[in-house]
Amino acid sequence: MLLLVGLGNPGNKYQNNRHNVGFMAVDEIIRRFSFSGPKNNFQAEVYEGRIGSEKALILKPQTFMNLSGQAVGEAARYFKIDVSDIIVLYDELDLPAGKIKFKTGGGTAGHNGLKSMNQHLGDAYHRVRIGIGHPGDRSKVSNHVLGDFAKADQQWLDPLLDAIANAAPELAQKDGGKFLGKVALKINPPRNSGTKKNNSKSEEQD
Repeated sequence: MLLLVGLGNPGNKYQNNRHNVGFMAVDEIIRRFSFSGPKNNFQAEVYEGRIGSEKALILKPQTFMNLSGQAVGEAARYFKIDVSDIIVLYDELDLPAGKIKFKTGGGTAGHNGLKSMNQHLGDAYHRVRIGIGHPGDRSKVSNHVLGDFAKADQQWLDPLLDAIANAAPELAQKDGGKFLGKVALKINPPRNSGTKKNNSKSEEQD
């Protein structure tokens, strides 16, 4: 069984924060694949369903960000889910807004949610890092992370969340390359480079 985890803070006050983009991403997957739930268990909202052929749980910890690992560790132990079958989606300051990366293992880069995850699970889980950009000044980081996405951000945020959900079957296979490739293709579909004249000739030849 696969365990997808979105990181964020519970409550209406935080729902549009940049720090909650992990919640937003798994919400889109929940909708796309008609997951059932939520059930409130393990200090989290728990959703059940399938992504392609993979049976999956989606977890949204309700412990606040810096205690997220408690909920994930509890659920993983109960369902006997190996850390290699856990994928965490979260906000990443060190990536430009709208960029994403997939990685397995590694440090936390100061992210409190990941610090808690590492404390309770070790660091061998998979990660989808969703870029929210850096404000450029360390003193502004807290307000940036806990600030809401601006209206202008919706131009890249909504298509990105849609593309992540669209590529969830590749994510469920833990194939980072195919996942990122499918996301990129959804956001930037190839354009027909032929001119109108060339297109016309092709139609005539057919």
